[in-house]
Amino acid sequence: MATENKKPHTVLGIVGDSATGKTTLTSGIAAILGPDRVTTICTDDYHAFDRKERAENGLSALDPRCNYIDILEQHVKLVSEGQPILRPVYNHTHGTLDRPVYVEPKEFIIFEGLLGFTTRQLRDLFDVKVYLEPDEDLRIRWKVARDTGKRGYTEEAVLKSLKKREADSPAYIWPQRTFADMVVSFVPPEDDATETGAHLNVRHTLRPTLPHPDLSSILESGIQNGLHLELMRDRDGKPVDVLQIPGNISDNAAKKLEDLVWSLLPEAQELRANVGKFMDAQNISHMSHPLALTQLLIAYHMVKASVGVHAI
Repeated sequence: MATENKKPHTVLGIVGDSATGKTTLTSGIAAILGPDRVTTICTDDYHAFDRKERAENGLSALDPRCNYIDILEQHVKLVSEGQPILRPVYNHTHGTLDRPVYVEPKEFIIFEGLLGFTTRQLRDLFDVKVYLEPDEDLRIRWKVARDTGKRGYTEEAVLKSLKKREADSPAYIWPQRTFADMVVSFVPPEDDATETGAHLNVRHTLRPTLPHPDLSSILESGIQNGLHLELMRDRDGKPVDVLQIPGNISDNAAKKLEDLVWSLLPEAQELRANVGKFMDAQNISHMSHPLALTQLLIAYHMVKASVGVHAI
């Protein structure tokens, strides 16, 4: 059964460890929904200390004590109600806390960062919750490529930072996975462990907390196109649907699934060309079918949430 009640503001939370692809995923979802209809806020801007102060205190940015979680809660609530905020700004290049920015919320609001599901108050404010969990070796390669290519670090400095905070991820980031409606895991294909981009496989763990789209008409031909959906038990023993999309999915098979999801998003037809694109460490644009399908499925949930459709 479903109910419909149009929401003026729909809020998506995307959480994941450092360099899990949060910004890439967010930009694609915003492109689908329409940039003029989306406000994007990085929860990492709510750091309480700059980089120097964290080093002096022996703390990492992954630690909730290094972040104004209470102010983040206030701001998520305010924008969900259509109220403006003064958003803090953390400068990743210089590691400094910069001047805040005045933000007025649009129809769709995306909060992405490290600690979005840390408290019950935060979790209750999101209409859709997504957790990113790529293969850990892949995440490290992504982080080295990003921080050396875009943030000016040496590879040695990046690896040292990862080593220093290796206990913080399981302590503060990983536990948030259990609260997501959808867990997205990019992994290299078995026949190419070096793959880091367009041909990565993706696995969607879909919890029954959201009404997921009916993909049966496409998945019935899964043997031919490599798509696979099955009912499984998650780590906590609870039943989940697991959708697997291969990185080598054919253009034809990907188009069929994309067409099906796009048919459920009539508001965004003119933006189809923007989906699935990402920039590598050399700022070269690439296109990924698994990424495009992931962005589409999350956008689908945002549209459904905006019109008040919920599983009951």
